[in-house]
Amino acid sequence: MSETVTKNKLVTITYTIKDGVGEVIEQNDVPLGYVHGVEGELLTALESALADHKVGDVVTVTIPPQEAFGQYDPELMFSDKIDNVPEEFRYVGAQAQFKNDKGEEKTFIVSKIEGDMLTLDGNHPFAGKTVNFEATIQDIRDASEEEIANKAPSQPHNVDVMDPTTGAPH
Repeated sequence: MSETVTKNKLVTITYTIKDGVGEVIEQNDVPLGYVHGVEGELLTALESALADHKVGDVVTVTIPPQEAFGQYDPELMFSDKIDNVPEEFRYVGAQAQFKNDKGEEKTFIVSKIEGDMLTLDGNHPFAGKTVNFEATIQDIRDASEEEIANKAPSQPHNVDVMDPTTGAPH
């Protein structure tokens, strides 16, 4: 009997995210691992959709903004004169980390430069969008105690470590 996605299983997936009109906005063909049922990094709605599936299954789920990347918040947009911004952040796509008075960090992205004004956006790039995930289950195995405690795979992307001398997995 083949494994199914259940609590404390390490699951690896590849996925495609499409927007509401079917345009691909992100694709990941490198297997991404997560520990099922431990409230890790995976979106809750996607994790729920993957439950009880097997290796090779393709799971599709449509997730509204409030369950995915949040609603778009115009309060997270800031504009300032470009001269007030350090040179290393003076291009569209630059990312800057800011801390609030509670010590919480947030990433802002330079979204626009017009004339002498630069705009920073603290919203996730997919904020406000209904997204359609198509995930393919690549592998399922029991998660180790360490992986369950850390809520993440012990090796990135669940890749076998190769012995440099023999080339064999170990």
